[in-house]
Amino acid sequence: MVSTYTQLYIHTVFAVQNRISLINHSWEEELYKYITGIITNQGHKMIAINGMPDHIHILIGLNPIQSLSNLMQDIKGDSSKWINKKGFVKRRFS
Repeated sequence: MVSTYTQLYIHTVFAVQNRISLINHSWEEELYKYITGIITNQGHKMIAINGMPDHIHILIGLNPIQSLSNLMQDIKGDSSKWINKKGFVKRRFS
């Protein structure tokens, strides 16, 4: 029987609302670990993550069982809630 193999690499970039520099160096590594957990728990492969105080770059080995838009919704929504819950910024993070 023939099997199908899919290999999708996606580079995503997303920014803090209004490109305000809110991602502080003191907690960015913890944020990257949290986002890595979201990605791996969804069945995808984290290849690289890095960023600047106002945006993040992520290179993902995407599993075709989930759409990219749903994955990004999970990453952005969950990480923003996590940042707000931890109180890393004085105002609401989005």
